[in-house]
Amino acid sequence: MQLAGEVTEIIYQNEINSYTIAVFETEEEETTIVGYLPFIVVGDTLNVVGKFVTHQEYGRQFKVDTFEKVMPKNLASLERYLANGTIKGIGASTAKKIIDTFGEETIYIFKYEPEKLAQIKGISKTKAIEMAQAFNENWELWQIVGFLEKFGIGANNAKKVYKLLGLNAIAEIEENPYLLIDLARGVDFKQIDKMAMELGISQDNTKRIKSGIKYSLIQVSLNGHTCAIKENLIQFVQDLLKVEREVIEDNIINLKVTGEIIVEEQEEEEWVYLPPFYRAEYNIAEKLIGLMKCENSKKIKKFNAELKKIEKDTDLELSDKQKEAIQLVNDNNVCIITGGPGTGKTTIIKVMIDLYEKEGKKVVLCAPTGRAAKRMSEATKREAKTLHRLLEIGKIEEEGSIQSIDYDVAPLDADVVIVDEVSMVDIFLMNYLVKAIYKGTKVVLVGDADQLPSVGPGSLLEDIIQSKKIATIHLDKIFRQAAQSKIVVNAHRINEGESFVSNQEAKEKGIKDDFFYIKETDQDNILKQVVSLCCGRLKKFGDYDFFKNIQVISPTKKGQLGTKELNRILQQQLNPQENNKQEKQSMGVIFRQGDRIMQIKNNYDIYWERHNPQYESGSGVFNGEYGSVEKIDEENKQVKIRFDDEKVVWYAYSDLEQIEHSYAITIHKAQRK
Repeated sequence: MQLAGEVTEIIYQNEINSYTIAVFETEEEETTIVGYLPFIVVGDTLNVVGKFVTHQEYGRQFKVDTFEKVMPKNLASLERYLANGTIKGIGASTAKKIIDTFGEETIYIFKYEPEKLAQIKGISKTKAIEMAQAFNENWELWQIVGFLEKFGIGANNAKKVYKLLGLNAIAEIEENPYLLIDLARGVDFKQIDKMAMELGISQDNTKRIKSGIKYSLIQVSLNGHTCAIKENLIQFVQDLLKVEREVIEDNIINLKVTGEIIVEEQEEEEWVYLPPFYRAEYNIAEKLIGLMKCENSKKIKKFNAELKKIEKDTDLELSDKQKEAIQLVNDNNVCIITGGPGTGKTTIIKVMIDLYEKEGKKVVLCAPTGRAAKRMSEATKREAKTLHRLLEIGKIEEEGSIQSIDYDVAPLDADVVIVDEVSMVDIFLMNYLVKAIYKGTKVVLVGDADQLPSVGPGSLLEDIIQSKKIATIHLDKIFRQAAQSKIVVNAHRINEGESFVSNQEAKEKGIKDDFFYIKETDQDNILKQVVSLCCGRLKKFGDYDFFKNIQVISPTKKGQLGTKELNRILQQQLNPQENNKQEKQSMGVIFRQGDRIMQIKNNYDIYWERHNPQYESGSGVFNGEYGSVEKIDEENKQVKIRFDDEKVVWYAYSDLEQIEHSYAITIHKAQRK
C-alpha cells in the first residue's frame, strides 16, 4: 500500500546503511515507518510504498519497500522543511520570514529568482544564492535517485553512487552507464548494457569492453574462484559481448596498466584477478609466512615431559602420529593439521588446550560457522566462537558484492589460535583472521582438505597445503572406535578411489552397520525410499528421530528429487496439516508450526533472546543456521522460531523470505551446517 505524509521525527538512522526508524504523519494518522531511507530528514514530505507489520517489542509499524521524496504540499510543511537544518543559514525564524514573505511562490523563488531572498532582513545577496544552491542541490539529488531506479538500483545503493559521483552523477552515468558495475554490486549487467546501447554506446566501445571483463571476473568469483585463466576469460567475454578477441586482449592490457585488474603468470599460464582477490591472497600468504618466521616465543620447553603428564592425567594413549602433530604445533608458529573423519583431530585439539593452558597461555578456539563452533565447544568443553563474532567483523558485505579487505578488525588477545573446519573458510574471512593476529601468536589450522571447498571464493586449505610453505601433518590412521563405523571407513575409501566396504568384509572386521548404499535409478522409487527412510525405517533401525538426527541432502533445488519438492513431500509426511497447528503461506510455501527451517541470508540486525542456560540477548542470525517454527501469531503477523543454539527470534511475515524449509537441503547449504 502507499502512504503520503511528512517525517516529523527521526527516532534512529544508521549512518552506514541509512536504515531509519521515523515518525510519519499522514492526513489520517501518525505512524512509525522503518526501512532504508537515505538522505531523509525531519520535515521531508514522502510517498512511501510498503506494508504494515507488527513488531513484537515496538508494535505496529509501516515497513517501507520504496519511497519518493516530493515537494511539501502546504506552507506549514514547507516551513518545517526549510527549518530542519538541511540548508545552511536557515533556521526556524528565517524559515518563517521566508514563508511569510513569499508564500506560495517560495519554491519558485528558490529555483528561479534566488536573489529576491535578500529582501529579508539578515540575508545578503551572496547568502541568498548559497541558500538557493543548497535547496536546489537537495532536489537534484532526488532526480539522481529516480534516475538510478531505471537501472534497478534502489535508494540504498543510490546513496553510495551519489557519494562517489556527486551531483554530476546523471551526466557521468549517461556518458558511461558501465560505471554502475563498479559502484553498485549486484546490478544486472545485461540491463545496463541494453540501456547503454540505447544511449548510443557502440558495441566495441572501450568502456563497454572493460566493464564486461570486470563483470566476468565478478561472475567467476560467484562460482568460488579468485581468478580466471586469461584464455578462459577471453572466451567468456566474447560470448557475453559478441566482440572480436583482439579488442578484448587490448582492453585486458589497458586494465592491467591502470591497476584495475592484476595479471600474474603461474605455471606457464596467465591468471587474471580483480585487485581485492589478489590482495586478499597476497595478504594471507605474506602474513602466514611472517608469523611462521618470527620467534617461537610460545614454545613449551619441557614438551615431552608435559605431554606425558597430560596423557597420564587424562588417561589418553596418543598415537605416534598424534604426538607428532602436537610436536609440530610446539615447534612452529603456524601449522596445519589435516585428515579425514575419525583420524583424531579433535583429540589433538583437546590435548593442545590442556598443554598450553597449563603453561598459562591463552587458547582461543574458533570456526567459520555457528554449527562448527558449537561442535567444537561440545567436544572440548571450552567456548568456541564463530570467526565473525571473534573478530567483531559485523556487517562487512552486501549480497552479491566483492567484499572490501580494508575493514578494521579487533586484534586477538591470544597466545594460541586454533581454527577448526578451515576448509569452509574463504579468502576474505581468512584475510581478516590473519590481520587480527599478533606476531608471536601460534596459529593452528585444522580441517579436512578433501571436503568441499568454501562457499565463498578460494580453496584456502587445499592451496596452503599444496604450497608446501606451511608445516603440515596429514593424519591417515583411522582410530579403532572410528574404524568401527562404515561411514568413516567408506569416506576414506572413496578418497582413495576404492569401492565401498562390502557387507561381508564389514561383518568380518566388526564394522558397525551405519552406512547403506541403496542403488536405484528410477526417480519415483528413489523418492519412495527417501520418504520411507525418513518416516519410520531409520527410527526402527536405530531410534533415529527425523527432527533430531536425520538430514536429507540433494545436489539440486529443482526437479522431482530437488530440495523444493522433497521439502513439500517430507513436510506432508512428517508435519502434516492438523486443526491445532498454526500455518502461514508465504512465497508459494506453507510454514507450519513444528517445521524445520534454515536461515538463508545474513541478518545482522534481527533481535534474539536466549533463556538457556541463562538469559542473553543480542542481534544477528546468519546464513545456514537451523531452527524450528514454534508459533505463528496471526494477530501480530509474526512467526516465532527457536534456533538450534536456543536463540528465540520473532520474524515479521514480511521477513519470511529469509528462511526456507530444511527437511531437505542442497549440498551447497550443507557446507554451512
